Amino acid sequence: MSYTAGILQSPDVEKMGSAVAYARRIHRKLDEEESNMNHARQIGDRISDKSSRPDERIVSEWMGPEVFQHWVELRSWIEASYPGLFAPDWIYGGKKRGWSLRYKKTKAFCTLLPAYRLLSVLVVLGRAEREKFEARRYSWTPQLVKLYDETRAYPDGKWLTVPILSEDDMHEVTELMSMKRPTLASG
Repeated sequence: MSYTAGILQSPDVEKMGSAVAYARRIHRKLDEEESNMNHARQIGDRISDKSSRPDERIVSEWMGPEVFQHWVELRSWIEASYPGLFAPDWIYGGKKRGWSLRYKKTKAFCTLLPAYRLLSVLVVLGRAEREKFEARRYSWTPQLVKLYDETRAYPDGKWLTVPILSEDDMHEVTELMSMKRPTLASG
């Protein structure tokens, strides 16, 4: 047996090898935990705990007070504009997409996407709604027109995910929803 082979097979090297492997496992675990901690704090992360549907307290804590105010205002607007028409339903879209609150009668009206410090609204524009959008193209903000233009059209329509960052965004989203389905007060 060569000198090198003897050293590599000695009990001290075996112990050292297992210690190195153990240290690597510890470092990987710490890296994963740090990644999970950092990941849970990124703006836009979704509520993804499948074990229970989110309630208003959880949504409020996750979004923060300013964004949660938009959530409350938008839900109130939907209830006032379409009284008794839609039954909001929490749906779970998997670990990546998390929980969302869908408003639907027979077809989906909109889906609210609560996220960490962010609220977005998903509105699907079918063929008729796209024609209405195009007819009013120059009345929308440049940001919404850009989003519309960059969103791929599927057979069932364009799936616009609009972030609500201000009262102006809120107003534009309610205009978009009113275009999709006229409010009962105006119908």
